[in-house]
Amino acid sequence: MRVSLRLTATLTALALVLGGCSGGMYSPRGGVPQQSQEIKWGRNQNPLAAKVAGLNQWIAGFKANARAQGISDSTLDFAFRDVVYNPEVVKRSQNQAEFKKSLWEYLENAVSEKRQTNGRAALGQYGSVLSRVEAAYGVDKEIVTAVWGMESTYGERRGDLPLIEALSTLSYEGYRGDFFRSQLMASLKILQAGDIDPAHMTGSWAGAMGHTQFIPTTYLAYAVDFTGDGRRDIWSNDPSDSLASTANYLAKSGWQPGLPAAVEVTLPAGFNTGLAGKGKRRSVSEWQSLGVRQATSRPLPPAGASTELLIPGGADGAAFLITRNFHAILRYNNADSYALAVAHLADRLKGYPGLANPWPASHPGLRIEQRKEMQQLLTARGFDTQGVDGNVGSNTINAIRAYQTSRGLPPTGEPSAALLEQLRRG
Repeated sequence: MRVSLRLTATLTALALVLGGCSGGMYSPRGGVPQQSQEIKWGRNQNPLAAKVAGLNQWIAGFKANARAQGISDSTLDFAFRDVVYNPEVVKRSQNQAEFKKSLWEYLENAVSEKRQTNGRAALGQYGSVLSRVEAAYGVDKEIVTAVWGMESTYGERRGDLPLIEALSTLSYEGYRGDFFRSQLMASLKILQAGDIDPAHMTGSWAGAMGHTQFIPTTYLAYAVDFTGDGRRDIWSNDPSDSLASTANYLAKSGWQPGLPAAVEVTLPAGFNTGLAGKGKRRSVSEWQSLGVRQATSRPLPPAGASTELLIPGGADGAAFLITRNFHAILRYNNADSYALAVAHLADRLKGYPGLANPWPASHPGLRIEQRKEMQQLLTARGFDTQGVDGNVGSNTINAIRAYQTSRGLPPTGEPSAALLEQLRRG
């Protein structure tokens, strides 16, 4: 049987790892290292066998909860038929690399020439579908394409792990509380609706699926059948349903047709950076009265549009007016760097130029661990950043400005390497 073969392979895989640590090779049948007799595992002492048994017991309990939510026995049998404990999923969940790039390094990679070239190719190949998606949902086809490029490199990296197995393993391990349990339950509802079968329901270790990496609960809320074949198929090579689902998600997150998400601007000399930050909204005409100007051929939003000023690199770096559409992208991925990347990549796909204002070359960007250290040092010196998370928002910028003012420095609000070094010196 397939389960037996996969279970044997799973047991063997972990045993080889553990056996390697002890200097011997593990025999899955006998439970004794072939080259060393120092470690002897009885049947009940095999650590992975205990995990497998524990997962099976956990699944039995989860099935009872699923039945109470309307999941049929046939769906449950279908979904869990081939599920075994997957140590690779656990390994991936424990080995996530902390994001350490500066914002401009991240943007340079996100909006690389290759991603632009491939994005134009995707627009050419699927232009008809994307135009129909734009007409149906009011979201720019370049924005949808940019999300596609950011999420799966235009469909190249959709994830190949069996989703029910991955989510079952993570739920059993209690990883991230109830989050993965809710995703597993949502996955069962997707299967019961007949949109996909377990063998083809694949994704990342964390449950992100398809061309634009929907998690199961997002799928249930926003996925659409754009092809009209009766299934919301975000897994197939045809990206139509995925692209339409992404546009639907953005539209229902507040996307306003015809409004740019972020536009680069130029600030006048001596500009008060304390005016920047989310929540500090002004109309475009108000910003213009303060000397804020269009930086490239990319037009500003309409004069009456409500916008906020984002200056992630400080007053000497690139600055952006962001709109409600920027916040719609944040619903997809709640990181300013991601939303800026999507907005800028979309602009490049539209034919607009790159950024006009360079990032401050004399002040290298801070990586996330350095930004956290800066926030800790500022707070310790009485300039409260309202948290240590590595995100440079208005609270951190205001704390930097207050610190700079106290030292007789220009209050730029810029989170630079020079500032961090000064804070370290006390």
